Amino acid sequence: MKFAVLQFPGSNCDQDCLLALRSFEGVTAEYVWHKNTSVAGFDAVIVPGGFSYGDYLRCGAIASLSPIMGAVKEFATNGGPVLGVCNGFQILCESGLLPGALVRNRDMHFLCEHVDLRVETTDSRFTKNAAAGAILNIPIAHGEGCYVADEATLAELQANDQILVRYAGSNPNGSVDNIAGIRNRSGNVFGLMPHPERACDPALGSTDGRVIFESLLS
Repeated sequence: MKFAVLQFPGSNCDQDCLLALRSFEGVTAEYVWHKNTSVAGFDAVIVPGGFSYGDYLRCGAIASLSPIMGAVKEFATNGGPVLGVCNGFQILCESGLLPGALVRNRDMHFLCEHVDLRVETTDSRFTKNAAAGAILNIPIAHGEGCYVADEATLAELQANDQILVRYAGSNPNGSVDNIAGIRNRSGNVFGLMPHPERACDPALGSTDGRVIFESLLS
């Protein structure tokens, strides 16, 4: 399986994603610069974390207008899997590929710590290899990770089983309904604030993030 890892000015988790992906057998991964206009030849797209365009205007707002995002939208419309992590989640929301928005954390502090996530559904190409209700220990690193959406959107997310992971035990950033990650209605676009690519090696304190990539690969 061949992954495209997008790079925007200010991306800083692109290398983490590439390293994590290449630890899986049979996976190849390459960087794709934001000025490119195609993701042809790739089987999946990763929109990594960081501070694209310095988070000016709003997190992910400028990146959502980059040339490559037109290609990502077409790729997603045709059923291609897209995973957005942290700033990548913000970019997917700003692009309209996922509903809702990410705003400043409840206490206005930047948070960098390991958190527990509960897998809400395994009926998903991103969590199907996890056990139902499994708790995953995965790090977060963000200042604008508080997920918000209107009541109608929240009801739709719940009704369509689109909430894949919630914060378990404590809610670090004030996200509504403890939401840590959601997928789109079609199920091929997933965004989450925690960093699974930083939980793929025992040296990093957790390998719980691997199940998300394993699910995508299986």
